[in-house]
Amino acid sequence: MAVDGAGNQDSGSGAAGVWTGRDLRQDKPHSARMYDFYLGGKDNYPADREAAAKVVVAYPGIMVCARANRAFMHRATRHLAKRGIRQWLDIGTGIPTSPNLHEVAQTVAPDARVVYVDKDPVVLAHAQALLNSSDQGATAYIEADVLDPEAILAAPQLSATLDLSQPVALSLNALMHFVTDQQDPYGIVRRLLAELPSGSALALSHCTPDFDPATWQKVTDIYTGGGTPVRFRTKAEVEAFFEDLDLVEPGVEVAHRWHPDEDGARSHVTTGELTDAEVSLWVGVGLKP
Repeated sequence: MAVDGAGNQDSGSGAAGVWTGRDLRQDKPHSARMYDFYLGGKDNYPADREAAAKVVVAYPGIMVCARANRAFMHRATRHLAKRGIRQWLDIGTGIPTSPNLHEVAQTVAPDARVVYVDKDPVVLAHAQALLNSSDQGATAYIEADVLDPEAILAAPQLSATLDLSQPVALSLNALMHFVTDQQDPYGIVRRLLAELPSGSALALSHCTPDFDPATWQKVTDIYTGGGTPVRFRTKAEVEAFFEDLDLVEPGVEVAHRWHPDEDGARSHVTTGELTDAEVSLWVGVGLKP
């Protein structure tokens, strides 16, 4: 069964997971399913694989980038849990891939509480996998769009699961490059952080054209042509998301160079064998004073 944004269960089955009663638009490439393909997952359709294959031709490092992003999420989550963070708001969750954020956090702090947010019915179809919390902790799922932060903040699942008087880590992994300049990405992040108390954190990863602009223009064209506008940003533009926050050393860095020794399962993604151009992903963690 899947759990919808109101906490209701919806039974039935579908090829990509649990039936949600909605059109998953299998004929159109979908960013979450393309990301699933890059990670080697099986929850994708021919249209997704066709679009993803075009990206692979234009940028062969895309699968490395996806895995580096996933590894950063694991490291950043462990890092923040070791700092005492016990609550996460993860927006743009994507199709569940174990270990999910709460599973990583709860290996450090079994009482960790996580609220996942995504707008896509394909993610909703798999949301049950996000709700297998430890007995000491808790997880919840909100169906909402990052473009509507007020809906996220007003969702009853948020207040029922997290105590916003205590520090919360806002996790925005590989999400904000899907928010164009016209959609006010910095204003959205500021609004979300405004509701979080001192001691909270922002963990963010963002694809960048800095190391190979021509290739990333091709990637931009593929996503935009498939109906998903993107805006890949420079290091300075990514650093702007952390305005008024205290960046954890080493600041905004290429993903595989951010605290590589904190990777619980070290691999070539974090051992320095990669080039910055292969990864092409700026990441950072900032703390709210």
